[in-house]
Amino acid sequence: MIDKEAIKECVRGIIMAIGDDPDREGLAETPQRVANMYEEMFEGMNYTNGDIANMFSKTFDCQSNGGDMVIVRDIDIFSHCEHHLALMYDMKVSVAYIPEGKVLGLSKIARIAEMAAKRLQLQERIGADIAEIISIAAGTQNVAVYIEGKHACMTARGIKSNNSLTRTTTLRGNFKTDVNLQNRLMLMLK
Repeated sequence: MIDKEAIKECVRGIIMAIGDDPDREGLAETPQRVANMYEEMFEGMNYTNGDIANMFSKTFDCQSNGGDMVIVRDIDIFSHCEHHLALMYDMKVSVAYIPEGKVLGLSKIARIAEMAAKRLQLQERIGADIAEIISIAAGTQNVAVYIEGKHACMTARGIKSNNSLTRTTTLRGNFKTDVNLQNRLMLMLK
């Protein structure tokens, strides 16, 4: 569980370490506000991938011919890089899967992506986590996740490459082995 009291103490210490007074007007309530914000932004830290799959596993029966594909594109998420605690932003997630007798509620796909991102993460791991959760919740190994986003550790500090965009793909099941399926997916993501 997220320890809000420890966060408040640490934020107070950071404010002092950068040379400001944590008791001055404007900053006096900042440690509490940051603790509340972190509780919300890092909610996913409280759950395993299996827990998230169970939380968002509402499915509906469907008769699939084996080649049907469900794609939900451009799900907005943000996360925080585990290396710098820097914001990963302007992130768009697209999830594709091939149903095997049941489909997930569409809003559940977006909720899964959002919850997987609410952790200290790497973009590559967000994709892997989403793929694993979708696989469990939808009961299929045939899952693909495409993510693109910006990283504050690249845009706001260090090299300050403002226009850099990171793209990652996670392919499972037939998406990993079937080049025709991969090509079909990429055409649909354009």
